This record gives sequence, C-alpha cells and structure tokens, in this order.
Amino acid sequence: MRDCSRKTGMARLALAGLALVAFASLHARAAEHITLTNGFDLICDHRVADGDHVRLYLDGGNFVEVSPSQIALAEHIDLPVVPVTTKNAETVQASENKLTDPELHELLAKPGRMHDLDIDLLAIVVKQESGGQVHAVSRTGARGLMQLMPGTAAELGVGDSFAPSENVSGGAAYLDSLLKRYHENLALALAAYNAGPGAVDRWHGVPPYRETRAYVARIIHEFNRRVAARQKISTANLASLTAGTR
Repeated sequence: MRDCSRKTGMARLALAGLALVAFASLHARAAEHITLTNGFDLICDHRVADGDHVRLYLDGGNFVEVSPSQIALAEHIDLPVVPVTTKNAETVQASENKLTDPELHELLAKPGRMHDLDIDLLAIVVKQESGGQVHAVSRTGARGLMQLMPGTAAELGVGDSFAPSENVSGGAAYLDSLLKRYHENLALALAAYNAGPGAVDRWHGVPPYRETRAYVARIIHEFNRRVAARQKISTANLASLTAGTR
C-alpha cells in the first residue's frame, strides 16, 4: 500500500530494508537464495541453526534471524563478482556523451522528487544500465541512460529516448510503477526492471537468471554502501555540531 504522507525516497529504504541488507553478500561465489514466506528474497553465504531459529549469514558477518517456518524456499546459487560501475553487458553502441556523476545527480533530482525515489538509487540503476552513456543502445534495442525498450518508452510518453531528461523521467516512472506493483519490495522491482514483470510473476520472486540476480545484488549492495556512507557523514556532522555548542 502506498503511503501518500511520505516525503522522500528514504522512506522506501525503510520499507525495503530487509531486502537491501540481504542482497549485500556479493563477495561469496557460492551462496544460497532464500525466499521467505513474507515475499522477501535474501542472498546468504551460509546459515546456522540456533535453537528454534535459523541465522542467515550475510556479507561482513551480519545475519538475519528467522524461524524455520519463515523459509519458503532455499536453493544454492553462484553469484559473479562484477563492479557496480560496469556497463550493461548488452550495451553495444555508445556515444562520447557520457554524463559525469554531478551532471547525473542534477538530472535525476526532479524525477527523484516526483516519484519519491532516492537519487543515489536512480544513479546506480543508470550506471548499471548504460554506464552513463546518453546514446547507449543494447542488442535488444533498449535505449538511453535507463535503457528503455521502444514499446515501454512509448507507454511512458517518452518521445526521444536519447533525450536525457525524457529518458530518466520515463525510467524513474517505470521503476516507481514496479515498486507499487511489488508493494515496495526493491529486490522484486529491480528484478522486474531487468527481466520484466512477467518473469518475476512467473517465478513468484527474483527469477533464477544469473544476470538478473547479479544485477539486483550489485545495485542493492552499492545502494547499501552509499546510504551507510551518508549516515556516517550525518552522524559525524551531528557530533561536531553538538560538540561546538558545549
């Protein structure tokens, strides 16, 4: 259910928090894909029974504790380690018109506010999709910064997918619609952005496609890192301000 009182994309972070933490385990080659009964998908490198609970260990030694009855499905997977700045593997055409990080954040500010999406999240999606190349074209015909297929772009009212502001406005609107569709579950929304809503619905979760799982994991891992860095800076600034008033 969409909460109309929300002011910023950070509210969505709170709702999707479990999924954000769960997909952080990128460094383990062998992992487990865990689907919980509440619909969340987790990637963990191992699990340990602890009394009447199970600890699902994530990246960095962190863990999520659940009861066995909360685990709906568990399967072994392998996750490739690919840097978050790597462009979409299918992108075969690109111009020299590559946006810098400040330019990208400025471009994403308006659609981010309009759709209650964190600008860092949108920026990471852009980097994954096109590497920031305005005229990127994939082998399947997806175009522009957020790699919109022509049919999707038309449905979103995007007249020119190579116009940066039009492309990101359409891409943000599409991601927003997927978050609504999957009740703010960020992992599912990203999986649908990559593989299509039909695949997510058919598999009742993140599809068992290596590319899609790696795509979702990379984006959430990087988003987690950026949010943690922002929180660290905010805490340091608050501590400095407090010390200055004594």
